[in-house]
Amino acid sequence: MTKPTESEIREVLLSLAMERGRGATFCPWEAAKRLPVSDPKAILPEIRFVSRTLVEQGRLRCTRKGMPVCPEHPGGPIRLGLA
Repeated sequence: MTKPTESEIREVLLSLAMERGRGATFCPWEAAKRLPVSDPKAILPEIRFVSRTLVEQGRLRCTRKGMPVCPEHPGGPIRLGLA
């Protein structure tokens, strides 16, 4: 299977955020499972990269333990939601 494009990843991330609504969050793993790939774990770096772009654009917010973080910074699980 081919790797999803940045556009496809962005669409899935924004769709999940809209489905959850303001104040709710989701795990990037949920987005990975919605993409047509055989190994969702393998595309998590791409999901974090696209997430960072959406955070920088003010479209998503990213938190770790309730505190704002960059999606690509190491340190553990992150949550994404509408900005």
